[in-house]
Amino acid sequence: MQRWWHYLTPGPAQLATGLACLGVGMQRGPLPVVGPRTLDRWVAVVVTAGRGWYAVPDGSRRPVAAPAVVWLRPGVPHHYAPDAGGWSESFVDFTGPALAGYAELGLLPDEAVVPLIAADRAQRVIARIAGACRRGGPLVDTEAAAAVHELLVELHRQRADLDPRGGTVLEALRRDAFLPLPVAEHARRAGLTVAGLRRAVRAVGETGPKEYLLAVRLSEAKLLLAAGELPVAAVARRVGYEDPAYFTRLFTRRVGVAPSVFREREQRGELPPRGSAGAGAATD
Repeated sequence: MQRWWHYLTPGPAQLATGLACLGVGMQRGPLPVVGPRTLDRWVAVVVTAGRGWYAVPDGSRRPVAAPAVVWLRPGVPHHYAPDAGGWSESFVDFTGPALAGYAELGLLPDEAVVPLIAADRAQRVIARIAGACRRGGPLVDTEAAAAVHELLVELHRQRADLDPRGGTVLEALRRDAFLPLPVAEHARRAGLTVAGLRRAVRAVGETGPKEYLLAVRLSEAKLLLAAGELPVAAVARRVGYEDPAYFTRLFTRRVGVAPSVFREREQRGELPPRGSAGAGAATD
């Protein structure tokens, strides 16, 4: 058995950022059985080689086959181990109030065992956390926490159990984002039911098609307001809202200031090249 572990003790300032890394480790071989035990933090155990099992609450065992991630949730008992031949794993412990948002986005799944398409990208992120811990220094907690954000994204991107159409669906939503279409029409264009569209969008980490389309529209509206001379009513129509008063209320509620105030605050001159927004987002 080979193992390397490192623990971190982040201070109040790091915890106040919303996310903190508490530890990282790499080990392989005929590792001992873990648990039953309960932790007060999240742990992502990335299995890169080998097989094993994870015991669910009713006592039955779910198989674990690399590449996979075993999610240990705070306050939830867990019990798992590799088979007799052992396995290779890397793990990262983390905590913080920001994780409630990641759970809402679907990046912290309810499933305890999640198969991965590949684990190499996640391994590189974990290696960076380990490297920061080995170097030490005053910024190690911040470096490690920043990498945990990236790790959560990579583990979600590599999930093998999600609808593979998610990326294609998002491209279609971005393309049609500024057309005055209801969500049901976006679903029809994608050949999906509304429920199927929602599942496909959440599979790539969004809260849902309606929220995603709204974000695309508001991002484009901000661009037009900050760098252009279009009246607010024209901006509203450009991003799919025929009623400028409704657009103004929606913009103010989500951004915190009215479109005219945002324009005055952000005005910069010439309109820059459009970013990721497409040429067209569904009705709210």
